[in-house]
Amino acid sequence: MNHHLHRVFSPGNLRKRLCWSGLLGFLLVFGICFPRPVPGQVATGSLPWKNNLAYNSYLMRMVHAQFAERTLRLGQAVTSREGIRSYVEQLRSDYKKLLGTMPSGEELKAKVVRRVSMPGYTLEALYFQSLPGRYVTANLYLPEGKGPFPASLELCGHSLSGKAGSQEAILMALHGIAVLVVDPIGQGERIQLLDQAGNPVTRGATTEHTLLNAGCNLVGSSVAAAELFDNIRAIDYLETRSDVDKDRLGAYGSSGGGTQTAYLLGVETRLKVASICSYFSQRERVLELSGASDGCQHIPGEGRTGMEIADMVAMFSPKPVLIMAGLYDFVDYQGVLNGFSDLKKIYGGWGCPENIQLFTAESGHGMPLSKREALATFFRKWLCNDATPVHEAKLPPVDPPLFLCTTTGQVQTAFPDARSLMADNLRLAEGWAGDRKAFFGQPAGKVGADIKALIGVPADSQPVTAEITGRSRERSFDKIRFQLLRKGEMPLPVVLILPEKRSSSCRILIHLADQGKEAFLSDENAILQVVNQGDLLVAADLRGMGETADPAMYNDLKYWNAEYRNAMISLHMGRSLLGQRVTDLLTLLDFLSSNPETKGCRILAEASGACGPVLIHATVLDKRIAQSTITASLVSYLEALRNPLQRDLCSQVIPGVLRRYDLPDLVRYAGGRILRPDVKN
Repeated sequence: MNHHLHRVFSPGNLRKRLCWSGLLGFLLVFGICFPRPVPGQVATGSLPWKNNLAYNSYLMRMVHAQFAERTLRLGQAVTSREGIRSYVEQLRSDYKKLLGTMPSGEELKAKVVRRVSMPGYTLEALYFQSLPGRYVTANLYLPEGKGPFPASLELCGHSLSGKAGSQEAILMALHGIAVLVVDPIGQGERIQLLDQAGNPVTRGATTEHTLLNAGCNLVGSSVAAAELFDNIRAIDYLETRSDVDKDRLGAYGSSGGGTQTAYLLGVETRLKVASICSYFSQRERVLELSGASDGCQHIPGEGRTGMEIADMVAMFSPKPVLIMAGLYDFVDYQGVLNGFSDLKKIYGGWGCPENIQLFTAESGHGMPLSKREALATFFRKWLCNDATPVHEAKLPPVDPPLFLCTTTGQVQTAFPDARSLMADNLRLAEGWAGDRKAFFGQPAGKVGADIKALIGVPADSQPVTAEITGRSRERSFDKIRFQLLRKGEMPLPVVLILPEKRSSSCRILIHLADQGKEAFLSDENAILQVVNQGDLLVAADLRGMGETADPAMYNDLKYWNAEYRNAMISLHMGRSLLGQRVTDLLTLLDFLSSNPETKGCRILAEASGACGPVLIHATVLDKRIAQSTITASLVSYLEALRNPLQRDLCSQVIPGVLRRYDLPDLVRYAGGRILRPDVKN
């Protein structure tokens, strides 16, 4: 512990020794250096630098380090076929853990509700139940003639219309390949968040996926895993059809459908061929250049295990895969080339480099004509043993009602027994009530250690050092600005308010709020309420708040989260944002309890907004906080499952937390040390 500040914090010395003319020399003696201040200048921040991208840069350094480890492992693996086999087996093991527990398939209870003959093909509207009450709506495009036909899944991109009107499916059916186009969760006839009139309450699929994904993460799953399970069940359905050749199956998708295809390749052995369009790139580059994608395109912990997008395809190797990209797509093209280079090494190591192909179109996002023709040609080669180039002819449009599989246009309103993803998550979490009770029956040390491991607080903390960055003299108190440094963590900007007259039974009040410390410190009356009692006041900016808050321009409003990219990057690298902020608060406690001028003072804390759950966790983990008061903050993770329409929930996500505890459980466990005055018991 660095005790540089203990003399500075002595109230008796402040007015004598901390005048600006003598401060620099004093600090140099104690090894603390900062630029000489201009006479009369008052510091406006506690960090000695200004960079509102600092926290994102901190996170990306960890992402780069994780990717570098993965690149090293891959480079060693591709030197031999046995090395590749071992690499792929490890990927499959890690991927299974990332997905969490997958449900068991039950009776599909499939029903074809409409069959219509179209020019050159037949269109069927149907549904099946991937789980009891989880209705999956789909359209099947069947070629003319007598089967069994080779078949493929088409997995939809992000559009509220979902499966309706697939040109790719028509082209494939006209060339002898049946296609089952599936509505994903949150799209088409499977929208989960509806108002009382049965209309969507969000702006689009990407918003709904992201809101639903936070709830899925809380129970140790993801929207990606839920979609994956439905797609596996769609293959189960194809295998029940006598007009489908179950030995010649494939899958493809564009954009969000490309995501689903990539995730499917990691587990599905029944497929013979696949294509990923307008999604395949390098996760490392995408996170750095454009930030996190929508909720269905991320599984927590992928970075921690070193799982890259190319690794999804690697688990499918050496089976044939076509990667399709656009030169002017917002999906990073250099990432496409980098990821494809990795796959060429893997497929080359298997002895079949021709099985992995890249088709680049002079286009943007999606599946234009050139890509559709390349897709059909590739699938004809591998499913029909015919490499003749496919060309698309113009066909009359299909009447939209023909795509519908329900009477109301939504499964949630058409079927009385329909279950939403939210309801499934809530029922699962409520079933863990006994597990949560048993969690707190463990020895206190084990409870604390398990919480730290779950939220990502390092078990062994590094020493804390402090650096003063400024001070000012106010009417009846002194304001000292400094940063706390701990190796491997973000600098913590802090302001300490020292009263002119210090109470003999001095207390320290820690104030935390989403808006950052300056909003509170600008209210002199709020400060005086504390210092007039002779108490000390500490205000700090937890990482990603105040001085290190992420600029709004990097966080799309459609995700309902003011710090979406950093919250999702944190989950990607396997260390929740909440857990990182708990680490910051523990760093502050280490300083306050070790510095001679603050050591021994009774520590109280107050927090609101996103800081509330942080303070709850820190109070449970560290008894140096005598009492905490939480206001205007998330009350319960279970409540978040009941009502997914909440802003900034991604910032509070701890993957799998509801298997162990909920926030009210922590409040009770603290034994009266946590007060929630705005929450009714």
